[in-house]
Amino acid sequence: MRGAASLGYLLARTSDTLADSAQAPMDLRLQCLDSFKRAVAGNSEAPRWPVAMLHAIPDPRERILLESSAEVFHRLHALPPAEAHLVREVLETIVSGQSLDLRRFATASPQAPVALRDDAELDDYAWRVAGCVGAFWTQLGFLTLGDRYSTAPQQDLLAQGIAYGKGLQLVNILRDLAADLAMGRCYLPVADPQNRDALVACHARWLLRADAWLAQGESYAATLATRRLRAATRLPALIARATLDPLRGASWQELQTPTKVPRSMVYRLLLRAFFTARVGSLPE
Repeated sequence: MRGAASLGYLLARTSDTLADSAQAPMDLRLQCLDSFKRAVAGNSEAPRWPVAMLHAIPDPRERILLESSAEVFHRLHALPPAEAHLVREVLETIVSGQSLDLRRFATASPQAPVALRDDAELDDYAWRVAGCVGAFWTQLGFLTLGDRYSTAPQQDLLAQGIAYGKGLQLVNILRDLAADLAMGRCYLPVADPQNRDALVACHARWLLRADAWLAQGESYAATLATRRLRAATRLPALIARATLDPLRGASWQELQTPTKVPRSMVYRLLLRAFFTARVGSLPE
């Protein structure tokens, strides 16, 4: 799985860099995302990024990633066709979510924040930028490993994988509520994003949803056939739960301080993930 999964990650990081470079005008970011989408689809060569876009990226590592686009796209073209199709499919969905996000918050500001309108909009956003990755991971696993991927049917794992991806994105939204709101963005569906009581209540409701979606991811991971697959798949859920725990029952004031899982805990969680037994088996 490693080749297509790693390449999909690099491409998603590229589009994420384009979408999140706030120093670039929104129209320029949308233009670059459109060029990127067409190149991923195979309808054009690797994009040549405008100088203004490169100068708007403060992190030199992310600039290096964009400047290496030709090599990344060369690797995409070299993938086996079925794997390349899955990468192109998931990137098309991710970019649609990133473009929608830019347009949705085009007029947002700290003084006039914009919130998602309802639960369906949040569910759709979580699908576009993360749930689709759960589907990609599942399809790629069965494509490359066949019966050696999981003991569960592919269709069952597809639903669980999508829920898992959405849950991981929801954790980011819940963790970053105050920081996003400071930029005028509110991903929680509330009528008035300046109503702190409504935000705290909505936050608590969606935290329960995140718990349920993460539980599906943990069930998913437990069906996987190899220790490395289980560890790689379960680790994000363990980190997500460690992120959510300080947010339970938090007041608005407490939500102002972002939670971050320390590196030492990540190492402990990695060991825990690695030694998780497969469903129906004794510990390895």
